[in-house]
Amino acid sequence: MTRAPGPVLAAGCVLWRPTTSGGLVEVALVHRSKWDDWSWPKGKLDPGESPSEAAVREVEEETGMTCRLGPALPTAHYTDAKGRPKVVHYWAAEATGGEFSPNDEVSHLMWLTPDAARRKLTYALDKDLVEPFLAAVGRHEQGA
Repeated sequence: MTRAPGPVLAAGCVLWRPTTSGGLVEVALVHRSKWDDWSWPKGKLDPGESPSEAAVREVEEETGMTCRLGPALPTAHYTDAKGRPKVVHYWAAEATGGEFSPNDEVSHLMWLTPDAARRKLTYALDKDLVEPFLAAVGRHEQGA
């Protein structure tokens, strides 16, 4: 009897940075050419890697940014494009340095207000992370 494989495990971040306007933040969205979508930086875990390690690695690979993990955000559960169950662990993560360069996976990086990001994100599951992110980092949108 063959055992069904477990879910695809992935991790990512709502990457943020403070703005010069008091208390406001910007979040980073990535455009993945393969899927022509706007999403949070994320990717599959490497063998032996923890979700938090994968989240930090994927942020750096996709955005060129180093980051400091903050609070955990809700975990996403869905079926991927190949029909497999997928579990994605997310964190709020503050950008600590780096510079974006387009790469094989990500063609563009965009820094937006959380409200603008909510409108730009392709998937509802990604949009659903904006409010928990704002609550987790103790920031509030103004003019949203």
